[in-house]
Amino acid sequence: QVQLVESGGGLVQAGGSLRLSCAASGSTFGIIFMGWYRQAPGKEREMVASITNDGVTNYADPVKGRFTISRDNAKNTLFLQMNVLRPEDTAVYYCNARVFLLVRVTDYWGQGTQVTVSS
Repeated sequence: QVQLVESGGGLVQAGGSLRLSCAASGSTFGIIFMGWYRQAPGKEREMVASITNDGVTNYADPVKGRFTISRDNAKNTLFLQMNVLRPEDTAVYYCNARVFLLVRVTDYWGQGTQVTVSS
């Protein structure tokens, strides 16, 4: 199993910045893919950004050019640098790890961290 713990959320004014962190522990050697997702009230969870073990990144259109995902493999930590935040970025942000072990793929999720952007 993999445990994920997010931190770094909070309240910020529009135009401001936040940096989210996600510390992974457990069977981290099986992680093949990590990402950040978010869920706003009344909306479905959506992918924000992802990164493969090779460092290939992918971003949702609304955050391109403003958010940067990165990963410290030595410390098993995932980051999301969020700049030029907008009120519509307000959501609970979740860390995701996709793990491949013994021919089985499993998704693990953190508990979420609240990001609130005021206008």
